[in-house]
Amino acid sequence: MNKKLILCAAFLLAAVADTFACTNLIVGKNASADGSTIVSYSADSYGLFGELYHYPAATYKKGTMLDVYEWDTGKYLGKIAQARQTYNVIGNMNEYQVTIGETTFGGRPELADSTGIIDYGSLIYIGLQRSRTAREAIKIMTDLVQEYGYYSEGESFTLADPNEVWIMEMIGKGPGVRGAVWVAVRVPDDCISAHANQARIHQFDMNDKENCMYSPDVISFAREKGYFNGVNKDFSFAKAYAPLDFGARRYCEARVWSYFNMFTDKGNAYLPYIQGETDEPMPLFIKPSRKISVQDVQNAMRDHYEGTPLDITNDFGAGPYKTPYRLSPLEFEVDGQKYFNERPISTQQSGFVFVAQMRASMPDPVGGVLWFGTDDANMTVFTPVYCCTDKVPVCYSRVGGADYITFSWDSSFWIFNWVSNMVYPRYDLMIGDIRDTQKELEGTFHNAQAGIEDMATRLYQKDPAEAKAFLTNYTNITAQSTFDTWKRLGEFIIVKYADGVIRKMKDGKFERNSIGQPAGVVRPGYPKEFLDEYVKQTGERYKMK
Repeated sequence: MNKKLILCAAFLLAAVADTFACTNLIVGKNASADGSTIVSYSADSYGLFGELYHYPAATYKKGTMLDVYEWDTGKYLGKIAQARQTYNVIGNMNEYQVTIGETTFGGRPELADSTGIIDYGSLIYIGLQRSRTAREAIKIMTDLVQEYGYYSEGESFTLADPNEVWIMEMIGKGPGVRGAVWVAVRVPDDCISAHANQARIHQFDMNDKENCMYSPDVISFAREKGYFNGVNKDFSFAKAYAPLDFGARRYCEARVWSYFNMFTDKGNAYLPYIQGETDEPMPLFIKPSRKISVQDVQNAMRDHYEGTPLDITNDFGAGPYKTPYRLSPLEFEVDGQKYFNERPISTQQSGFVFVAQMRASMPDPVGGVLWFGTDDANMTVFTPVYCCTDKVPVCYSRVGGADYITFSWDSSFWIFNWVSNMVYPRYDLMIGDIRDTQKELEGTFHNAQAGIEDMATRLYQKDPAEAKAFLTNYTNITAQSTFDTWKRLGEFIIVKYADGVIRKMKDGKFERNSIGQPAGVVRPGYPKEFLDEYVKQTGERYKMK
């Protein structure tokens, strides 16, 4: 994020703090359809501008210092020693295919350290600039907070490379106490996992040094603070540092449940936990019932619990056109009784989303693809961004002065927001137009992938620089062509659905009569079930005499 352009306003910070934000979905390399490791991330916040970040590779003189700014707010936190060598980072993936995502679980508020210099966002992007593997990233990130202090709340990180995926959970030690307590567990290659704003690591094997790492005081500190008093083998990081409450269960763990429900046969077994009938947590990882593709994960990021007991498309809150969205805040009160709305994986307040694909069978510049989109995952298009890319597509930047409160017709973030906000109120009528264009574009990119990468690999064998230039160019072309197509889609939708009617079409064009005038409109009105409720609520008022 460009720190100089971040707007730090109190109302935005409050919105960020109140959001159950971000989701990470994880697929091990033996659980994926093509042998790749796959992880996803949605940056969900009402105060975040969706853009593709870039940190170019560089070398620095000994003694160079790096200014650190809080990722969420732009607040200056302090200086740290700069690395002598940093790697190219595009979005949340670096040139060695290392990818890092996150979700904030908050945890015990008394453990936040306002004197720390490293916040979770800086930890991610500094870690990406300095690491060549996921394991190395864990060491770099934990060393940084040990030396400079951890500024943020409790955080779950996904750290992945072409061979491994790890989940690391971290929380500070309180004001003025340097460092953090943390534990990192490797996801088995044949399993899937996820986290969504609630700590998910419970018991862990302290003797399995190959698949588990942790701070030496992760248990003793919990004992010292009175969070745990049992024997070591029963210690749960999540229970000690992020005790479960209603929101953590229903807003956060429910998104993990939905992912497990999609790709395993354990959904019914874990549903009682989500519904508060048991406190037995779901496992950290589980074997899927089939191999999972990149497109599967992209589609999973669009989920609103459709077809499950948590489906929100068929009750009164969905409105007449079955919208799978609810306005924030998630909780409300009527006559002194508190109520809530579901919080699915896909949500309207996303700044950007990605699905990262990492493959050990290819050269790094070819093997690492960050499938990237702006705004809501449900109504975005994931375009391929290769990890060697060193030029950000214009539409994914702050073009024309665009930011979170400055609209630009040249900005992908704002064009996708423009289109999705037209669709939200009449979702069931209009989503088909979104799906048709979305499937066509993503299908084209996936179908072209093998050919593009075969050419890039052959170029790489002759001239690595030429291969990187080729993939950078392809990244920019696909992003810009998607932007142009989506802008035309918005123009089409505003014409087709203007004023609450649907203009007639024939052979993909707006229909005209014999003298060239518009042929008329379809008046969709309201669905029967909505009209039944409408009459129930209004009684005799609108009854024709």
